[in-house]
Amino acid sequence: MSDFVTRPQIEVLSAADGERRRSWSDDDKLRIVEESFIGHRQAAATARRHGICRSLLTTWRRQYRDGELGASRAVSFAPVTVTKAPTQQTKSVDPCPPTDCQVEVVLPNGRRIIVPVGVELEALARILSVVDG
Repeated sequence: MSDFVTRPQIEVLSAADGERRRSWSDDDKLRIVEESFIGHRQAAATARRHGICRSLLTTWRRQYRDGELGASRAVSFAPVTVTKAPTQQTKSVDPCPPTDCQVEVVLPNGRRIIVPVGVELEALARILSVVDG
């Protein structure tokens, strides 16, 4: 028998030897952040799809909310989901909904606001700027 012991090899890699960090353009960051807001609890899945860690996506989302990410690009549209209450069984859309109908607005920061259908757009814009800020 031999007294020779095999030890695992350890290799030290410098940044030049290994994979370099990726740099993301603002457009790429915005696209990924906006994708993460679609659906319910999609941040982790979006991060996995793009090969980034969830904490980096969380940082980008905070920067997006604070207006620090892609400030030159204004958001003009947001994803909208129209759902019908399970108890409603309407066959046609009424062009004049009842005054007690409400619309729920879900903001990118996760806050929700419910407003009447007939709310004035200027009033809604003021409310949203306060709630989203």
